[in-house]
Amino acid sequence: MRVLYLLLLCQTSVQLQCDKTVIQANVGSRFSLFCQYQTNRYLFSKKYWCRGESRSTCVILMDSDHLTNRELRHRSQIIDAQRRGLVIIMTDLKLEDTGVYWVGIDKIYADIMTSINLIVTFVAVSKPMVWPLGSMGDTCWGQPVTVHCASAQGTSVQYTWYQSTQPQDIQFQSSADLHLHCGIVEEDSQYYCTASNDVSSQHSGMVSLQVLKPSEEDCIYSFAMEGQSSYDCSDRLKTSTSTPLRSTGHLTEEPYQPGTNSNLSSTVNQTHQDRHYSRAWALLPVWYEVLRWLFLVTLIAAVCLVHKCRPTQV
Repeated sequence: MRVLYLLLLCQTSVQLQCDKTVIQANVGSRFSLFCQYQTNRYLFSKKYWCRGESRSTCVILMDSDHLTNRELRHRSQIIDAQRRGLVIIMTDLKLEDTGVYWVGIDKIYADIMTSINLIVTFVAVSKPMVWPLGSMGDTCWGQPVTVHCASAQGTSVQYTWYQSTQPQDIQFQSSADLHLHCGIVEEDSQYYCTASNDVSSQHSGMVSLQVLKPSEEDCIYSFAMEGQSSYDCSDRLKTSTSTPLRSTGHLTEEPYQPGTNSNLSSTVNQTHQDRHYSRAWALLPVWYEVLRWLFLVTLIAAVCLVHKCRPTQV
């Protein structure tokens, strides 16, 4: 029996030969299978593509008579080029397409068949890159910023942001975007993104965040990423503790120092400015004061003279 099977297999391989017996492809890709057969004997026989572990139980998906399974109708094709051979094409491959297939030629009593093993896998992810979607300078003024994470390669990639902590990293956000704003920026921290699918997993470089002034609404922070220069918040730090003046609206330029009380510093600066303007009004030129008094005396003398020279009524 075993010898008979080997003879049958040998005869089949002579009558029908394909350029591949194992096909490895990625999700979303395509493949082309080329098979040659004895055209002098099976030129007008029906050829087909079926799926199943056994040649006796496989289900025909499509044939050379243009009958095609509904699920494969728009992404598969069988072409009988006759003397040039048989071509089978499948596109938009899915994970569930993985399995054993058969190329067959219809023959009385026993079809000529050869098996094809199709393996469909995800594309392995590449190391994800991170970059800001807005201006890095906005963080100096307490504005929110979004850091995006993406891999150049990979199928069905899932992105997750983690905060680097001890003893174990904490999952921060389950998305490709890391959203930073004053409400969550409280202390210096580091974040990284993971890109993963069923095939592999990769980590991005670190995003290092430095809090220069913690606050719920008017914080100052900056961050740095691998391959990109960090933004300098020195201009914002110079004005972070200043208060608008009543007369001119200019801001003082006292540099911010971490650990100091910004409200107290602002009050002292404002008091100093008020005293400066009051002193400016108090120290007017002497000649201006003398001229004011001479004008007043002249006015009083003129009123008295007019009153004295006025004729008396009887």
